[in-house]
Amino acid sequence: MVHTKKDRGSLQEARDQGTKVPNFFGKSERARQYEFYGLISTHFASIPQHTSEGSIFVVWFGTTPRLTISDPALIRQILVEKSEFFEKNESPALVRELEGDGLLSLKGEKWAHHRKIIQPMFHTENLKLMVPIMGKSMEEATEKWSEEMGLTSGGKMEVEVSDWYKKLVEEVIARATFGGSYQDGRPIFELQAQQMVHATQAYHQVFIPGYRLLPTKKNINSRRLEKEVRKSLVNLIDGRMRNKDTAFHKDLLGLMINATTTTTDDPELEITVNDIVQECKTIFFAGKHTTIQLLTWTTVLLAAHPQWQELARHEVLTVCGSRDIPTEDHLPKLKLLSMILNESLRLYPPAVAMIRRAKGDIRLGGGLHVLRGTELLIPILAVHHDPALWGGDAHEFNPMRFAKGVAHAAKHPMAFLPFGLGTRRCIGQNLAILQAKLAIAIILRRFSFELADDYSHSPSVLMLLHPQHGAPMLFRKLN
Repeated sequence: MVHTKKDRGSLQEARDQGTKVPNFFGKSERARQYEFYGLISTHFASIPQHTSEGSIFVVWFGTTPRLTISDPALIRQILVEKSEFFEKNESPALVRELEGDGLLSLKGEKWAHHRKIIQPMFHTENLKLMVPIMGKSMEEATEKWSEEMGLTSGGKMEVEVSDWYKKLVEEVIARATFGGSYQDGRPIFELQAQQMVHATQAYHQVFIPGYRLLPTKKNINSRRLEKEVRKSLVNLIDGRMRNKDTAFHKDLLGLMINATTTTTDDPELEITVNDIVQECKTIFFAGKHTTIQLLTWTTVLLAAHPQWQELARHEVLTVCGSRDIPTEDHLPKLKLLSMILNESLRLYPPAVAMIRRAKGDIRLGGGLHVLRGTELLIPILAVHHDPALWGGDAHEFNPMRFAKGVAHAAKHPMAFLPFGLGTRRCIGQNLAILQAKLAIAIILRRFSFELADDYSHSPSVLMLLHPQHGAPMLFRKLN
């Protein structure tokens, strides 16, 4: 049976409810998480609490009905077993300008062609080669942070960690995208940050055909930013293409430029400068913000649970010994840290939901007949917090649930999907995990940290799940 629920409040109203809770982490984890749900969206909050109604029901997005499916068996059919019958929904135009018409939004043969070209960038061997470079950048950053904070042994300093991680991740993503030209790519991040403000507003507003063509102040500014981003990227691409004597490494720019020289029988699959621009924008946006939120929420959780912070620190010191920077051989041995990162992704997935549209009439398990054009909403956040899947402690921070691996962490192997599932699983997930593990390990060696008194727990959706009021921490330099 499919049930219908009314969305009892707008997302904007939910976001605006964030209030300071001085003793927030003194409350039980369960109470804390139910408050957390209320701050995100009422229909996400209600999904795990209505299992008696079934795991399938309709929610309304304005005048558009969306079939919400939180049953992992059905999710596997949609994203894996019968994925060819579904496609991604169209994002608002301003969102597409920000994230690019790259792997996030492409469909069909063109998507498959682009993914095949870009895939080598994320191969394990290529990522291993990036570890020393990433480690050196992160070590330099932590040394600079220590100097800027003026920390002495036993001293404390308040730090906004999301700002820290923003600078850290930007450099890594710029290197992965542009290789030796990464310094020239940095200004693009600032332009994208301005674009994100406009895109976020569009993401949460009802679509009005033709509105973005009106000469409003916001629309004029959006078009200016888009032109500046494109111009900056085209200049970088042209400079790289002119430098024919330099061998192209396995960074995004090199892989895409090499693909422009490859002939294909289908003109639609030929790689153009515009294709390269769009993929650079996609990697810049998705790669940067996903990793920043993973690092931020993991730090919040470790600050709120000092016993786990100490256990993770002990593992880093035991595995890495006297080395300040973990090597590519050390990282796979940091098992507890991997479990902590997975638990962070479970409690605070970067994307709270994903939407697919049926390309034709299709039958799913349980006698569910989905008509062509139907939108299906998969509420990642709700699935990750469902006690029926994760047990009575579903709302608690418990990394040990991943002790036997992701496949055995829940009652269904498809209940954990922070990066999606199937062929459209996030191509950069290994890079994000690698960056996060390396950064947290380096920070644990150098600092202990706790939540600042003015920390206000208010998870909010700004395209991705982030702390609405930031994540201020008190850091102490370790001997």
